Amino acid sequence: MELLRFIESIRTPFLDTLIGLITRLGEETIGIVLLCLIFWCVSKKIAYVIGVAFFLSSLTVQGMKICFRIERPWVIDPTFEPVPGAKEYATGYSFPSGHTQSATAFYGALGSQVKPMAFKIILFAIPVLVAFSRLYLGVHTLQDVLVSLVITFLLIWLTGRIITSDVESKKKELAISLFMILYAVAVIIIAIIMYSNGTIEDRYIADCLKAAGAGIGFAVGMFVERNYIKFSVKSKNIGMHIIKVVIGIAGVLAFQEGLKLIIGTGFIVDMFRYFLMISWVTMLYPLIIKRCFSVKEA
Repeated sequence: MELLRFIESIRTPFLDTLIGLITRLGEETIGIVLLCLIFWCVSKKIAYVIGVAFFLSSLTVQGMKICFRIERPWVIDPTFEPVPGAKEYATGYSFPSGHTQSATAFYGALGSQVKPMAFKIILFAIPVLVAFSRLYLGVHTLQDVLVSLVITFLLIWLTGRIITSDVESKKKELAISLFMILYAVAVIIIAIIMYSNGTIEDRYIADCLKAAGAGIGFAVGMFVERNYIKFSVKSKNIGMHIIKVVIGIAGVLAFQEGLKLIIGTGFIVDMFRYFLMISWVTMLYPLIIKRCFSVKEA
């Protein structure tokens, strides 16, 4: 808490606004949009690496949150106050940091795949800035962000060692998908047991099950796409790319938010909703892209 107290002493209204913008780089929505753009328009292999690293680290962090159940800094020390408005977006337990994990998985994994050193430096710097933003806002401790950084960078390194080419063997990809599904199921079982015996409340199980549903959707969707759909990221022109992305993102929002109006909410329903959302990104929409937008590879 001493570090947070020091950072609290140097806060200014300008820095509050600037750091508030930086921390948004670690939000789920921005990451999903980035993943969609890369997957649909740039490189399916890079998107595959980012997705595997992101969903494995997300499941790990969410599982650790409910296992360790460490409260936010202002709960640990009631005299400490975060930046005004920061509490509203700081849901769940404090350890490890979800924003840091998300930013590290997306930008760190992308940085591991690009070649220009300038891009690598910028992309690797973003997770560090997001981690600092969580400290500045007063919603996490140094332990929270450091553990997220270490875990996620380790998983990025492992993912890069496992996924080495654009086309992997079907058995290898099946093994990766099955591992992700089993990992997600394990997190689901642990979360439900802890919820059933009263260890955690609804709001804490919800994030775990969303991560699990999304992880299963990615594992199934990417395996099906890479082995059976095989769409091309190429389109006839930039206009077709723009139309493709707009329609695809509209579909993501329809599953993420619009589906609530049809099936309602609740942690089981939300898990299914996130499964459908990521299945749309990785499998359902690629079918449409292949039919309507892609051009054949030379």
